[in-house]
Amino acid sequence: MSIRLRINEIFVPGGIPEYTYIARERHNLESRLQTALSRGANKLIVVTGMTKSGKTVLVNRVFPRNKKAIWIDGGVASSEEEFWQSILLQMEGYTGVERTASRESTYEVSSGLEGEGGVSWFARLKGLFGSRFQRSRLTAQSKALEVSPKVAAFKLLRDKSRPLVIDDFHYLNRTLQGKIIRALKPLILQGIPVVLIAIPHRRYDAVKVEREMTGRIENLQVPSWDIEELAEISRKGFSLLGTSISHKISGQLAQEAFGSPHLMQEFCLRLAQGLGIERSGDQTQPITDLPQELFVKVAEGTGRVIFEKLARGPRQRSDRKRRQLKSGSEVDIYRVVLLAIAYLKPGLGTIEYEKLRSALRAILDENIPRANEVTRVLEKMSEIAASDEASTPVIDWERDERKLHITDPFFAFYLKWAEDFG
Repeated sequence: MSIRLRINEIFVPGGIPEYTYIARERHNLESRLQTALSRGANKLIVVTGMTKSGKTVLVNRVFPRNKKAIWIDGGVASSEEEFWQSILLQMEGYTGVERTASRESTYEVSSGLEGEGGVSWFARLKGLFGSRFQRSRLTAQSKALEVSPKVAAFKLLRDKSRPLVIDDFHYLNRTLQGKIIRALKPLILQGIPVVLIAIPHRRYDAVKVEREMTGRIENLQVPSWDIEELAEISRKGFSLLGTSISHKISGQLAQEAFGSPHLMQEFCLRLAQGLGIERSGDQTQPITDLPQELFVKVAEGTGRVIFEKLARGPRQRSDRKRRQLKSGSEVDIYRVVLLAIAYLKPGLGTIEYEKLRSALRAILDENIPRANEVTRVLEKMSEIAASDEASTPVIDWERDERKLHITDPFFAFYLKWAEDFG
């Protein structure tokens, strides 16, 4: 009897898919990663790609978590000590080191010693060892040494030559990044594989925090998924469920996924659930229709919470000034800025500051915020996004470059499909 697979075993949004993993063979990503590691001996390997583009899944195929490599999630380590402790925990290491030194001492005995009944036991050995007999005594001394988690983890990585993968490296604060890269540099120069996973515009963070890494970085860019690659997820998955999906529907799903296999997996899982499919074999009729509410429901379930969190802004004692929208509503400056971003429907990409200013003029009736007000709001929202539970902030404001990056396909999808921004 064949095993009936559950839909959440086939479609795995946010996880490591087994049945719907797409190798993207024309890009040779797995072999390129292996080649980068061999060619990049004594170099830091940086794997970059948009959020939820399959970077982690790719690296995990080459360096499986908990089997071949040590993995550290950037969103988990909030301090240098936690970083090194995480490595120690995975490698079953200890900060306490005990050393035992043994010393052998020799002494002599003579025939004056007698055994039971007055019979000298020495006499029985005299013929073999002469009139004097030597004995040895072994003594041991133990010394305990307590070392820091950093020293202990560093030694283990060096001695065992275990690859180290740091996922979401960009999520670590700049100071912590610098400390980690400086500490790992000797290992990298000794040929220990160290892999960072980051989003594209943060790929040179390692250089910025440690200038001596310039020229010692091997970068592997994970390209955006095209429509056909994303559509293959749906065709492969629904085939395993015992049915098929039309090219038109799979193409529509892929078109709305913003290049994200994670989002494509989410669409397929929601579609299967909406059709009442729980396991393979539950439906055999081809899927030729797409429920109109699918994208709206996915948007509501993936982006509203962080949108509202950004719209509230930081806590403050007094009420913020209200501004009149052309639609007639009155909102404060935080929601104004977010509505201007939504007005642009930027997708995944970068918004130049002047373009955002144009969007503000398009949605506001009057009282356009001053430049310093807008940049202050963008800085605060970027801080809020960075403190969110997600491993990657949904937006990232580069103050010096005056650019706003939309880094999360789910957030970009929400900005496009949400019916009501409140």
